[in-house]
Amino acid sequence: MTQTATKPAPKDWILGISPYVPGKSAADDGRPLIKLSANENPLGTGAAARAALVAATADLATYPDPGALKLREAIGAAHGLDPARIIYGTGSDELLHIAASAYAGPGDEVLYVRYGFSVYDIAARRVGATPVVAPDKDYATDVDALLACVTDKTKVVFLANPNNPTGTMTSRADIARLHAGLRPDILFVLDQAYAEYLDADEDDGGLDLAKTAANVFVTRTFSKIHGLAAERIGWGYASQEVIDILHRIRAPFNVTTAGQAAAIAAISDADWIESSRTHNARWREWLAGEIAALSNHGLRVVPSKTNFLLILFDGTLTAEAAMKGLWDEGYATRWLPGQGLPNGLRITIGTKAQTRAVAAKLRAMAESA
Repeated sequence: MTQTATKPAPKDWILGISPYVPGKSAADDGRPLIKLSANENPLGTGAAARAALVAATADLATYPDPGALKLREAIGAAHGLDPARIIYGTGSDELLHIAASAYAGPGDEVLYVRYGFSVYDIAARRVGATPVVAPDKDYATDVDALLACVTDKTKVVFLANPNNPTGTMTSRADIARLHAGLRPDILFVLDQAYAEYLDADEDDGGLDLAKTAANVFVTRTFSKIHGLAAERIGWGYASQEVIDILHRIRAPFNVTTAGQAAAIAAISDADWIESSRTHNARWREWLAGEIAALSNHGLRVVPSKTNFLLILFDGTLTAEAAMKGLWDEGYATRWLPGQGLPNGLRITIGTKAQTRAVAAKLRAMAESA
């Protein structure tokens, strides 16, 4: 006799998902902390974007433009792209998820590098695909290792460039070599959430590749340098065929009217983008130098091209203890045991005062450990 189920049962593969854990904004005792755990822009939001968002909230009863036409045109103008081949989402996270949903499923494999963005594992498992993790090379992407992991079941390859949580950068030549080594039926998703922090000569060529390659999907976000994390706005670029498929499963009305207006203003605000990039570069290099000076205490910085540093603790002072010590100082950072980095602490570059305070506390803890 068949036993009748007493409650809805989730798909087996859903039970294998570890929920995404956002960066902390409060200590375990509930104290609010200065948040250097989520890679937000420490300078906030540009005045133009803020004004556009406020003005657009005058009409709250009407659905937003479902095609985000003006936003797509603004993105296209800023990057020399065809607006018809631009898709938009609730952050780039939605776009990563629908890419996996559209091109992978049970019996398929989704490939990414060790220490890649944690959403890749969730996106793969959500659709019943098997996540495959390629070995890294000193916390950076190893193109040869990725290609060696490709099988006839591989359907999607995710690569963040620069990478989160390590901050490492894969060169334009290696991106081209990786793409050339993939079968044309594999979707290559190039996640460029931190691309705006790069200098012009550091561009990995992803958008240029997507203009002509039928299997490249580049994603970006307004959450980082543009300072619009609260509005959850992302965008992506690919061939018309890929974009048409992704639109079929994109949530309707997924970017708000105010979010679209703010994003249009933000992408046009070259002065704000440059000032944010300049601030970040200055204080990232300064903090990296301060940590390098603590190498005799077992601290090491992974070279970063993002708005954060991954600090490795291999001496007496542990990453967990450093995180808790920074809590005492009033700062939230990101400890990463869930991503295989129990000795790693990811710290967003903050304001001048915040960055100096973090460095001073780390030095004090390292010297007293």
